[in-house]
Amino acid sequence: MTTVFETVPSGRTPSPVEPLPHQLLAVLGQHRMATTNQLHALLRPDAARQTVSAPLNKLRRDSLVDYTVLPQSNRSRAWYLTSEGARLTKDFPALRGRPPYPISSATAASLKTPHTLTVVRTHLAFVTDARRRGDEHGHLDWTPEVSHPLSDGERIITDAVMHYTLMEGDERTKLRAFVEIDRATMGSERLASKLIEYARLWSYEPQPVGRPRSRQPAAPGAVWLRWYPVFPRVLFVLTGASRYVLGNRINDLQAMVAEHPLVGTLARQVPMGAAILENLEERGPTADVWVPLAGGGARPWTEL
Repeated sequence: MTTVFETVPSGRTPSPVEPLPHQLLAVLGQHRMATTNQLHALLRPDAARQTVSAPLNKLRRDSLVDYTVLPQSNRSRAWYLTSEGARLTKDFPALRGRPPYPISSATAASLKTPHTLTVVRTHLAFVTDARRRGDEHGHLDWTPEVSHPLSDGERIITDAVMHYTLMEGDERTKLRAFVEIDRATMGSERLASKLIEYARLWSYEPQPVGRPRSRQPAAPGAVWLRWYPVFPRVLFVLTGASRYVLGNRINDLQAMVAEHPLVGTLARQVPMGAAILENLEERGPTADVWVPLAGGGARPWTEL
């Protein structure tokens, strides 16, 4: 079997060897928050809903998790770790190095639910598609809120870093992607400017004190090489507005690629695309639903 790097996957489905309560705590530690339905789809998609809700309620009685009730949702619950739950999970092997992120109250949780749960929705679209195809992309192969340094002491925080192993015959291709989730809550120009931050990350090479700064992008000492063998793809997932409005926002992303020199250089080296979340959920991420930001017809994210 051949492995191609473009990454350690969790597998196609969660292992039944690991206790479900442990998996629930790990997922909430990784994703910060998820609904009962989302946890069910991530961890036990073929089991009865009670399989997940019963241990969640037991964890709540043990003061390790709590929930907030989503508005206008027929009392759907969004679960999160308590301070005690965050303390317990910080030493889980899968979460080492991931800062604890306890939520202090249901009120605080309610302020975070729209964006956080949309990020989980996006992850679920990839998980569901991977299971259908036989690819490797598990419940911990998606890390929200990942920070990387830029020059001048600034940082870029990506909504999620995705790990995905594409299975094609005997060949396994390991892919990574930076995923940005847009709910149309910010101006279109501000969204497009995120591409400048990724271009800066791609080109940023820290310089020792006393040496002149290099003008060559993506040199061997580029900072992203500390974490990735290849610079991850850049994917924008849009929702929260009409298809006409979302189409205009995608056009603005393409305009940034065409007009900004450094972003244009990045686009010639790194696959970048945008898609509407509802299309991912209806047709799957490997359908022809992605618009390449450098131009061209719609295609799967794996073929950008």
